[in-house]
Amino acid sequence: MNGFVGLMVCGSSLLLAPAIVIALPAIQVAQAAQTAESAINQGIQYIQQGKLSDAIAAFRRATQLDPRLPAAHYNLGLALRQQGQLQPAATAFYQATQTDPTFALAYANLGAALLEGNNLPQAKDYLQRAVELNPKLGLAHYNLGLVLERQGSFDPAIGAYRRAIALSPTAPEPAYHLGLVYTQQRKAKEARTAFEQAIKIDPNYAEAHYNLGSLLFAQGDLTGALNAFRRSAQANSNYANAYYAAGLVFIRQNKFTDAQKVLTYAKDLYAKQGNSPWATKAEQQLQKAKLGR
Repeated sequence: MNGFVGLMVCGSSLLLAPAIVIALPAIQVAQAAQTAESAINQGIQYIQQGKLSDAIAAFRRATQLDPRLPAAHYNLGLALRQQGQLQPAATAFYQATQTDPTFALAYANLGAALLEGNNLPQAKDYLQRAVELNPKLGLAHYNLGLVLERQGSFDPAIGAYRRAIALSPTAPEPAYHLGLVYTQQRKAKEARTAFEQAIKIDPNYAEAHYNLGSLLFAQGDLTGALNAFRRSAQANSNYANAYYAAGLVFIRQNKFTDAQKVLTYAKDLYAKQGNSPWATKAEQQLQKAKLGR
């Protein structure tokens, strides 16, 4: 589950839609043609040295030396994905599944790449295949949950996330996304439990703190919400939404000077990050705080 990375994109409300980044471990081959094996291991060394282009070249060489070697295609896919070449990465993962139809990790990566390309039906098919091949592959259940969540199939998504949590209890992301689904279903109690579970696993999970604060804010628990937003900002000092949300709390509390400080900071962060719509929203709230002073 080391490949889980929780990200966020700004939405039109306090609750954020998840972005997806998938990275799975490289696989060294045990038996293969010696020249292809050497090329794969050289590629992995390049990855460890941060030489991504050299790694891609080495993995390509391995696929040429032994086109039937699944690990060559698989590692090529990982490297291409890391470089942002989504379609070539998907092709490489597909080739890995063709050379080894039982390669669950390759199906999981292929499904993840298709998910990121917004090809949800095919992504679902390949992720379900990964789960069939390896029911204990937590990453596959997690990514399947992401597909189902995107499709609005919330109850099946909940099942997938719960399975991922059971299989990979040290990964906070499944619990976090479980909380997002419960929030969509307006099940505040269950959502809060899920976000708190994610925070227990990773106390520095900024997005989990933020969404927990959003729930508390909606329930009128301003003190609890402010504490959650503060912890979110402490976990990620560049998380503009945490400052923006704290500003809303301060306005509700009639603490207009405090509101102006955090809203100004949020506005500047949004502008620096190129998020003009939310910089404008922060400016609007800032003007309200100034009028309330």
